[in-house]
Amino acid sequence: MIVVVLENAPPRLRGRMAIWLLEVRAGVYVGDYNRKIREYLWNQVREGIEGGNAVIAWKDATDEAGFRFDTVGQNRRVPVDYDGTRLVEFLPQDARLPDT
Repeated sequence: MIVVVLENAPPRLRGRMAIWLLEVRAGVYVGDYNRKIREYLWNQVREGIEGGNAVIAWKDATDEAGFRFDTVGQNRRVPVDYDGTRLVEFLPQDARLPDT
């Protein structure tokens, strides 16, 4: 299972995602593909996101949480590694966002 969420993405990227995945809400795409297709789709997002941001989450039985995720673009929610577990940290509204 793959879930991709796009915010402020160009229409051509949203259209590209809609070819492969089902858009269940505005900017929220889901599908069930293998690793190779997931990596292809995420590469398309990374190349086409421009000034927006995105997150992808996928099922991973080898991870303690049962899933993994990756992000691209600037957002107040920033992934952090905490003792080998990936969590999400919220930055203060006035903090400078790191480039991801």
